[in-house]
Amino acid sequence: MSKNLSKKDKRKVRLDSLPSRDELIAHIREKDGPSIRRDIARTFGVRGAERAKLRRMLIELENDGLIARSNKQKWSPSDRLPPVTVLVVYDIDEDGFPLVKPVNWDEGKPYPFIELKTGSKNVKAPGLGDRILCRLQPNGEQTYKAILMRHVSKDAKEIIGIFRETNEGGLLESIDRRNSKDIFISDNHKGDAKDGELIKVGLIPGKHYGMSRAKVIKPICDASSSGAISMIAIHESDIPFEFSEPLLSATEKLEQPKNIARKDYRDVPLITIDGTDARDFDDAVFAEPDKSADNPDGWHLIVAIADVSWFVRPDSILDREAYKRGNSVYFPDRVVPMLPPALSNNLCSLLPNQERACLAVDLWITKTGVLLSHKFQRAIIKSFGRFNYEQVENIYNGAPSPIPRSHIDNLYMAFKSLSHERKKRGTLELDLPETKIVLEKQGNVKSINTIKRLDSHRLIEEFMITANIAAGTELTRLNKPAIFRIHDEPDKEKLEVLRRVLAEFKTNLPKSKIYRASDFNTLLTKLKKHPNSQLINELILRSQSRAEYSPQNIGHFGLNIRKYAHFTSPIRRYADLLVHRSLIRGLGLEKTCKDEEKLAEKTIDSFIKIGEHISATDRRAVNAERNANDRYTAAYLSRYLGELFTGVISGVTKAGLFIRLDKIGAEGFVPASRLTGNRYVFDSKKYTLSNKQLGIKHRLGEKVEIRIIEANGIKSSSIFEINNDDKSIQRQRKKTKKSYRKIKKK
Repeated sequence: MSKNLSKKDKRKVRLDSLPSRDELIAHIREKDGPSIRRDIARTFGVRGAERAKLRRMLIELENDGLIARSNKQKWSPSDRLPPVTVLVVYDIDEDGFPLVKPVNWDEGKPYPFIELKTGSKNVKAPGLGDRILCRLQPNGEQTYKAILMRHVSKDAKEIIGIFRETNEGGLLESIDRRNSKDIFISDNHKGDAKDGELIKVGLIPGKHYGMSRAKVIKPICDASSSGAISMIAIHESDIPFEFSEPLLSATEKLEQPKNIARKDYRDVPLITIDGTDARDFDDAVFAEPDKSADNPDGWHLIVAIADVSWFVRPDSILDREAYKRGNSVYFPDRVVPMLPPALSNNLCSLLPNQERACLAVDLWITKTGVLLSHKFQRAIIKSFGRFNYEQVENIYNGAPSPIPRSHIDNLYMAFKSLSHERKKRGTLELDLPETKIVLEKQGNVKSINTIKRLDSHRLIEEFMITANIAAGTELTRLNKPAIFRIHDEPDKEKLEVLRRVLAEFKTNLPKSKIYRASDFNTLLTKLKKHPNSQLINELILRSQSRAEYSPQNIGHFGLNIRKYAHFTSPIRRYADLLVHRSLIRGLGLEKTCKDEEKLAEKTIDSFIKIGEHISATDRRAVNAERNANDRYTAAYLSRYLGELFTGVISGVTKAGLFIRLDKIGAEGFVPASRLTGNRYVFDSKKYTLSNKQLGIKHRLGEKVEIRIIEANGIKSSSIFEINNDDKSIQRQRKKTKKSYRKIKKK
């Protein structure tokens, strides 16, 4: 500071040195550990009376949830969102509800789960890209309930669309039917974009006459190419899909473990059973009668799981990338793997007749399926064969078998024992058809098929659940921090919605302070022959909480299991890799150097944050997969434009009706603007959309006939209109008109 300055000027300079809120937050985030207030003051040259102002600034930031205080003098970044914050709608879920995330969110991190609720009836529902001011209420670890206060503006970040070249540069054609406005891209902002390409652009801020303006960030692919749909889902969900050269190089030196003491299971006829299009094989199974006299008619099972932890060491470049991805993501035309192909498709994959390192669990169950004991050990196996579900089912029913039939028979008999225990336990048994999108070689949709659920599917499911129970039990016994798969009981508000909707079907949900999964099973059994049985199954599913990962074990409501951890899929789930590490370390199955042990312990200390992260990547994957499936479905329906189909109303919103088509299982939307007449009133308690003037009331479960009027895969639009000549609609209209006339007379 210059000696020529007066005392007044010197004081002004010191005042100017007081940091802004953003500078203060940035400084605290840049530090590896907590920031001491004294050091913050020294960094910004804050002295004397200004220290009190700095202290007040820190307290304000703490109150806003932007930083956290570890003790009186130390401050750290906060992962907690402020009580009032701006959110942006980044997607619309299958029920038509907006999915939101905080603005300016670090795109390298998965979004926290935020359940949006519209506050005032006068506030319109937000659309895709809308920015909204919300009041947040914490609802568990990194989950929030948001009350919409008011709209702020449209999101001004990055957008994906199709580039259309013009003389002046080009236009960005929207791939979202709900946003039909084109965006102008000047010649000097188009970069290498070519006509007809999918591109990612950044909106140019500021006021512009006419159209909004944008700058090309990068081309993605040709919009007409076979992989365009999945690439849209990948980019819209910010899913990492490319592996760096250093990471790929790190896999070149990896090989199967040699001269390491492992249980030798190479002569045990373990087999893999997966779908016909499975890309990775991380589990193999075996069953034989238990030879112990203490367990008459009981079974000895072996579930061998790929030993991914041998190859992916804590805090290695492979580990950091696997953590970032959290899980593999599956699309009809490709997989975005958590691990690079050298591991997921080769070294870690339990390929037939190849020696592979495993973490195996031996399980001993009674004839009624009760788990008596278990033992985890590192092993080496050689799979006796790669089977698919249909093949195994056919062998069990008498088809020729490439391995001794007794191996298959033993698996099924052990499965029957496990099924007995499952039924006794009271697992939530939802009966929901699963569809599969089948593609032609060129990438076009060939068909959408309903998957027939076989006993072979259930067999593998029960073997895996039993192995996961053993893992959860062992981790609890070891009494060290670990990641559990948890599923909370249903939210009371969701149950109240379910109760109101079931009442519309003349069905009651018994009132109870504490619900068990078996209570829902009783209801489902009672309604098995109900004409809307499938929809009721869907409604019960929607009422359930989301399953998550956490070191704070509260049990698994849906499976009715107290100790449960994901153990069986470490190739595709980071949670399972962590469970393997915890078991190996806790049981002393590997000697590690001190440096690596420290890294492993550091990971354990971070389990709460890791659980939040991988729960978020799990949700991100589900959203991306649904996004792609919706677009593929729309592409398939485009060949049936103008044709009539029957279906059922599966969702009712203020904006219109969701219709699930019979046989195909595809879903589309009937906008309220395309319903006969206007002035439709939405009843949010009964989920109905009514026009009293015309005597029309649309409700959940109503059978309808629709015409497909718009279907576009790239734009994810499947728009229907109700065929007003449909007899069921006419009957409904007459019935409602009659009721309306009675009300009018009164």
